[in-house]
Amino acid sequence: MKKITTKSEIEVEFYDLDPMNVVWHGNYIKYLEKARCDLLEKIGYSYEDMRQEKIAYPIATMELKFIKSAQFKQKLIVETTLESLEPALIIKYVIKDKTTGDKLFKAKSMQICVDIEKKQSIYKAPEKFLKKIEDFQV
Repeated sequence: MKKITTKSEIEVEFYDLDPMNVVWHGNYIKYLEKARCDLLEKIGYSYEDMRQEKIAYPIATMELKFIKSAQFKQKLIVETTLESLEPALIIKYVIKDKTTGDKLFKAKSMQICVDIEKKQSIYKAPEKFLKKIEDFQV
């Protein structure tokens, strides 16, 4: 499987800050969610497509590394890389300052494909998803 990397832009909003005026640690997860949705949309296989095929990809594990705090109004780039599909969806993330390129945060998520109706894990990616990845152009 080829690795696919996409970029998403985020601007830090006031409501994302903690009392120390930096991004509250839990909001980095929200940034990853946005970037993951962007990645899937760009590939052409969104969460809506999954729902129609009666599957889901819930998060099983996440690894997070906080490097440097993001600030109010800071413009960020989230680089999202699809690393693997089978037996699980592995995605790596790097959040950088858009202007300086400084690395602020890294993460990795693992998601398991689940048959929604049977409530069972599936260890093979759906054919439609595999085809979209095969056809993906940078």
